[in-house]
Amino acid sequence: MKQRQLGANGPLVSALALGCMGMSEFYGKGDDAESLATLDLALEKGVNFWDTADVYGPHSNETLLAKALKDRRSQVFLASKFGIVRDPSDPAKRGVNGRPDYVRRSVEGSLKRLGTDHLDLYYQHRPDPTVPVEETVGAMGELVKEGKVRFLGLSEVDAATLRRAHKEHPISAVQSEYSLWTRDPEREVLASCAELGVGFVAYSPLGRGFLSGAIRSVEDFDADDFRRGNPRFMGENFQKNLALVDAITALARDKNVSASQLALAWLLAKGEHVVPLFGTKRRRYLLDNLGALEVSLSARELAEIDAVFPPEVAAGTRYSSEVMKLLPR
Repeated sequence: MKQRQLGANGPLVSALALGCMGMSEFYGKGDDAESLATLDLALEKGVNFWDTADVYGPHSNETLLAKALKDRRSQVFLASKFGIVRDPSDPAKRGVNGRPDYVRRSVEGSLKRLGTDHLDLYYQHRPDPTVPVEETVGAMGELVKEGKVRFLGLSEVDAATLRRAHKEHPISAVQSEYSLWTRDPEREVLASCAELGVGFVAYSPLGRGFLSGAIRSVEDFDADDFRRGNPRFMGENFQKNLALVDAITALARDKNVSASQLALAWLLAKGEHVVPLFGTKRRRYLLDNLGALEVSLSARELAEIDAVFPPEVAAGTRYSSEVMKLLPR
C-alpha cells in the first residue's frame, strides 16, 4: 500500500482512506456482515486509515467499527469526529457544538463505543460560530496531553479559521468535500494546508457515488437514501450532472480504467498532502477504488478532465439548505 504523510510532522497513513459512514446510515440499507468483511479486506490490502464520527447512526457506526477493531486496534489509524448535533425529534435538523465541555463528553463517548483508549485523529466535524476556534482546539489539545487523542483535525473550515486553530495547537489534517464536482478547497484551503504543513483529507471524492457512472436514476436509491433529497440528484440538476459524468466515463474508457479510478487518480495528483477518503460498504467497490493507486495521469489527461469538470460546473448545491448552514460562507 502506498502511503502519504498527514502534515509536515504527522503520521504516515495509507494513500487512500476508508470512510465508514455509509455502512450505518444515509446510503440505504446496511449489511453489517458485508461491512465487516469490507473492513477485513481493507486491512488486508493495507488501507489502515479508517474514518467515522459520533453522528453516524448516530453512534452505531462507531459500535460497528469496534467489532472490526477487536484484537487488531494497533493496525488501524482511527479517526473520529465530534461537533454535529442531531435533533432526536427531527433527524433532518442539524446543530453544532464546539464548547470545551462538549469536546470532552464527546471523546469519552467515542472511546467507549469504539472500545479503545485513544483515537489517532480527532476532528471538529463542523465549526461552531458561537465558540472561538481557539477554545475548541485548546480543549482538544488537552486530550492530546492526556493521551486520549494523538493528532488533531478540522472539517469544513476556511483558511482563516485553520490558521487561527493551527496557532493554538498543531493541526495535522483538514477534511473537506473535494472532488471533480466540488472544487471549493482549491480557492484557498488546499494551498493553506500545503503552506502550513497540514494534510488534506478529501471526503466524497466520488461525488457520493455519482462520479462512478453507475447511478443512472434516483430510483437506483433505497427509499431512505439521503441522496434522494440532495440538490445535485434532483430534477434538472440530475440530468445536467449525468451528462458531465458520462463525459468523464468516456475518458476513463479510453484509458481502460473505471470512472471511479479516474476520479480518485485526479485527486491523488493534486498533491502529496492529499488523501482521498472514499466510502463504501461493499468489497467489490473497495477493490475497484484501490485500482486508482496504479493510475498515472499525464498533464494532457489532467487538462482533459479539467475541461469536462471545471470549477463550479456541477448543478445544484452540495447539501440541502439546512445542512448548508453549517458550512463556512
